[in-house]
Amino acid sequence: PTRRSSDLLFAVSAPVWAQRVVAAPAAEGLKIGFVNYARLMQESPQAKAVQQTLRSEFASKQKELSNEQQALKTREAQLQRDGATMSADQRTVAEQTLRDGNRELSEKVNEYQDDFNARQNQELSKLQKVLVEQVQRYAQAQRFDLVLADGVIWANPSIDITQPVLEALQASGASSSSGATRSGTSKSRK
Repeated sequence: PTRRSSDLLFAVSAPVWAQRVVAAPAAEGLKIGFVNYARLMQESPQAKAVQQTLRSEFASKQKELSNEQQALKTREAQLQRDGATMSADQRTVAEQTLRDGNRELSEKVNEYQDDFNARQNQELSKLQKVLVEQVQRYAQAQRFDLVLADGVIWANPSIDITQPVLEALQASGASSSSGATRSGTSKSRK
């Protein structure tokens, strides 16, 4: 190689080499943790309280829709059973009533689902804020330099801080930011 190509090789590789030398000691002193955020979203008492709140809030509407659906099935079975003995006008009226009922039920179900999804998103947003704040408090108290969550393909169990964070969430109580009542907490194991 000529002097010019070796100078060029040094000029290109020197910054990479310098970064490795500078970054190596800094990386050795880092305290890194990993938290399984999906597990927190499922197992924390706050998450369970949100689920219970949503169930309670939407139970009556869900029961109402279920009753309407059952009534329509009963009418449809009656039409199937008695259709042969009905006059053409009676059958037409019964079929039209059944179609109208199914359409109205479908609209109510869509409205219910939209309302439920909006409330669920609202409550999950509050829950996420609570969980992130707890992870941050734990990480600061334990002097972590970096805590990873989503997008991690694999993490050594020795850096997994999910269980201690869950325990901290359990200690802080099951009352979520939605004002749900305190529910029983049980420790879950990995």
